[in-house]
Amino acid sequence: MMKQFAKLGLILAIFAAVACVGLSFVYAATKDPIEANKTRQVNESLKDLFADADEFVPTDVLSADPSIIFQTAYQARKNGVLLGLAVKAAGSSYGGQSVLLVGTGLDRRIVGVRVLENKDTPGLGANAKNASYFVDKANRITFPGQFAGKVVTDAFEVKKDVIPITASTITSKALTRIVKAAGDAAAAWIENAAMLAPETAPETAPEGGK
Repeated sequence: MMKQFAKLGLILAIFAAVACVGLSFVYAATKDPIEANKTRQVNESLKDLFADADEFVPTDVLSADPSIIFQTAYQARKNGVLLGLAVKAAGSSYGGQSVLLVGTGLDRRIVGVRVLENKDTPGLGANAKNASYFVDKANRITFPGQFAGKVVTDAFEVKKDVIPITASTITSKALTRIVKAAGDAAAAWIENAAMLAPETAPETAPEGGK
């Protein structure tokens, strides 16, 4: 009996070892393509947000919200002149981490938002990344699309000045928080940059509203 258990244990150990080796090969084979796809997605989103920019310069920007991580930020420039700042920010949502790219212009308005990663429930919170799901059906505006043009000093409160995804309040609040944190930080960075280089000083944005 003991010999049978030992033999069975040995067989299971061999299967486990083979499985681990197989998984390591799969990971090695897919890692680079996955990373390349993520890089391409970010580059396309940057160009989508700042179509006039001819370069995007990586920049360090700090988050004032410890629950929101800024993975990186990019100065959008044309002929060396600053057009705005895009922040790639990650935060916790209903299904795990969500990653957004948030563009902010010199006028301290959100240029646009792109949802890069979202693991929330399909058909509910995942609609944040669905280009054919509209929170404002009459005007065909998506959840991230509604942030374009908002002044960073707006409230950014779901069910007040932010339309939620149906039956997905947690997702809506989580993503709105990421947008707000990225917009605030970008506006502060832009203001500091304007003080250092007055020629790029932004026009004064109106207090609240669009």
